[in-house]
Amino acid sequence: MKYSHTVYYIFLFLNLCALLSCTPQSCQEETETLAGVSFYKTGTGKMEAPDSVTVYTTTNPVQFIYNNTPKINFLFLPLNPLTQETSFILRINGINDTVTFINTSFPHLISRECGYVFFYEINGYEFTKSIIDTIIVTKKRITTSNEENIRIFY
Repeated sequence: MKYSHTVYYIFLFLNLCALLSCTPQSCQEETETLAGVSFYKTGTGKMEAPDSVTVYTTTNPVQFIYNNTPKINFLFLPLNPLTQETSFILRINGINDTVTFINTSFPHLISRECGYVFFYEINGYEFTKSIIDTIIVTKKRITTSNEENIRIFY
């Protein structure tokens, strides 16, 4: 009988230690890896927000990332770590273009608390030319720093 009480108290103590050792909200680092895209007007070369932008995936089911967002000059696109290509439909001022980024992904340890995320390296791209004139990759490596990686001239 005394032995069962001792085991019970040890079990209770270990559970209490386990609960107290957990530190929720301990990850203070950025953990989303997104490609930063900015828009520029062809001819002037100046940064200029389109009247409206819609961005969605070409996968099934379709996932809208931005839906008819007015006057947005800078946006973030998620790349797929499971494939070496990620395609998007960009509707700029009501005109659709398809953009495909060819990339490699690799795991990167943020911290013990935050774990791993995928970083990307853009190796190339393809796009239709309905409204998009040029795409320039300004920074090939995509990290969690939320900076400009791609310029789209329309």
